[in-house]
Amino acid sequence: MPAGELEQIRNIGIISHIDAGKTTVSERILFYSGEIHKMGEVHDGASNMDWMEQEQQRGITITASATSCQWNNLQINLIDTPGHIDFTIEVERSLRALDGAIAIFSSVEGVQPQSESVWRQANRYQVPRICLINKMDRVGADHQKVISDLSTKLTAKPVLLQLPIGFEEKFSGVVDILSNQQILFDEEDQGRSLLVEAADPSLFEEIARGREQIIEATADFDEQILNDYLDGRPIDNPRLIAALRKGTIAGKLHPVLLGSALRNKGIQPLLDAVGLFLPSPLDCLPTQGVNPENGRSETVVCDPEGPLCALAFKVLADEGRKLTFLRIYSGSLKPGDNLLVSNRNQPEKVARLFHMHSYKRERIDIASAGDIVTATGLKSVLTGDTLCSSEHPLLLSGLDCPEPVVSLAVEPRGAEDREKLAPVLEKLQWEDPTFKIQEDPDTGQTLLTGMGELHLEVIVKRIETDFGVQVNTGRPQVVYRETLKKQSEYHEIFEREIEGRLNHGEVRLQIKPLSRRSGVEIIIPDQLTETLPEEIMTSVSRAMEQACQSGPIAGYPLTDLQIEILELPYDPSVTTARGIQAVLNLAISQAVRKGSPTLLEPVMELELTIPSEHTGRVMGSLQQKGGQVAGVTTHVDQDIICAVIPLTQMFGYMTELRSATKGRGSFTMEFSHFDQAPEETQKRFGI
Repeated sequence: MPAGELEQIRNIGIISHIDAGKTTVSERILFYSGEIHKMGEVHDGASNMDWMEQEQQRGITITASATSCQWNNLQINLIDTPGHIDFTIEVERSLRALDGAIAIFSSVEGVQPQSESVWRQANRYQVPRICLINKMDRVGADHQKVISDLSTKLTAKPVLLQLPIGFEEKFSGVVDILSNQQILFDEEDQGRSLLVEAADPSLFEEIARGREQIIEATADFDEQILNDYLDGRPIDNPRLIAALRKGTIAGKLHPVLLGSALRNKGIQPLLDAVGLFLPSPLDCLPTQGVNPENGRSETVVCDPEGPLCALAFKVLADEGRKLTFLRIYSGSLKPGDNLLVSNRNQPEKVARLFHMHSYKRERIDIASAGDIVTATGLKSVLTGDTLCSSEHPLLLSGLDCPEPVVSLAVEPRGAEDREKLAPVLEKLQWEDPTFKIQEDPDTGQTLLTGMGELHLEVIVKRIETDFGVQVNTGRPQVVYRETLKKQSEYHEIFEREIEGRLNHGEVRLQIKPLSRRSGVEIIIPDQLTETLPEEIMTSVSRAMEQACQSGPIAGYPLTDLQIEILELPYDPSVTTARGIQAVLNLAISQAVRKGSPTLLEPVMELELTIPSEHTGRVMGSLQQKGGQVAGVTTHVDQDIICAVIPLTQMFGYMTELRSATKGRGSFTMEFSHFDQAPEETQKRFGI
């Protein structure tokens, strides 16, 4: 693909808090770009992007959907992501592969907890963003408060590019500050026709203030703009747009637009802004890779003629076959090409390539740098894998997967189901990195572990409807963590003859507790890393990581502790990798037992949206459950309560909340941290 064509590509995602209007905006983008001829509504279960049966039934996005469309001379590759925290991995892996994003905020609720989460995810992957303040037609709409929230809560630098024409139910269009024109959207043809005319003179003063703010924001990215502004010289729009683009791509500015997607207002200017301010693949920072053979860092240039380098950012089980979503950073790919999965050194072969339009596929003959495509035939590829040519191996950084916190026991109902269940669970596991499967050592039951009740509920429903396997389920259970209360030291010697060879290992180590949210810190003295053979050092690292996966109380992973090796004697005649692994497992287990092990329970951040007259009752209920209210924000006739609460208290809470608010309350929650489990929980586990 020539550089000129690459400049016209925009790989973007839509991110926001649940119910801010992501899928509705996606639907309008497809409609106004001519990709679809009829808009489906989320509340009717008819959205083109929410194609899964469960998405249509629940009215929420569960899996990120990819599509593409043409707008003027742009090719926009679009991913609509979920807003519910249980499906945050879909946002994580989408942002890992994208060049830019549209962040959507409700004009009434503003920046909400999940808005902050997805914003942090975008920061982590350095994804430039423009913002849409949606639902400007709703009672209580206040775009200025949302802009204030962007600055204070997200430490963003919003730059307002539009003013509203009318407020709340009278919202009818926007004024473009740069062009000094107003844009009205024809309601008779679903907003397809735009009436563009000079802005009303009564708005000139406000437009002038808005333009001044744009100039101040862009002056940091163009010194001449600052000089001209100070000297009173005119500054034309192309220079301001160029500086805005530069600041946006650098992640330092965030252009803000206004609209009401459900009322078909504001989408065409948003699409124009995608082209003006968000980067093409050529504008992004070059991707960094590592040569797995020599460990050297290498810059991956977006060049269709370069060596192939692609990231598998999503894997989907599609009618029994594996469909792999690829972001191609360099080179070109054709059906039949032989590839290397560099992180596992496994060969692979592409069968077919497609562009996706939600669940529909468009077969293509070639994909090149800058493209987002799907491939079939890649049997061993998982989320986060790097695909490259065997002649030029490269390894890209993967992505961060949040830890699941809720488990559910399942068992097949009949003999036929028993045979089918294992392969079905395997498919679901390679499709979703936050979904884990293990066997309960006490009962022999299969445990499914996920991000929350809804996550597991969706998985169980898919097992039954998508794969035809009937299962019985138990009550959801909390996934705890284990740590220790005091410092301990332990010396262990392992010596055993295995398969005719003496395996020896010896270690003295120290374990001490760390503050909450510290994770596991492993310290290996420099003298060991410099003197021990590479095989032994690999065994040391692997054994210590494995030992931390299972604590002595109930087999939950260890956290918030530091493990330091004090001595690790090495005798090449008897010390073996197997002996080292065995002795470290024993030593860590015994050292944790000496350190007074204890359980930690997951604590969640909770946000409730409830009618104001029920606030007192709901807050009283939260306090009875051990929750701590962090703040209450009032919006017209409803309150938003932010709190932290142990996950154990949240099972079945939706039913309780609906009863307390006469069906009008709702909540979202996300994992915050692990903290000390209560005494009754500790006793239940025999502590």
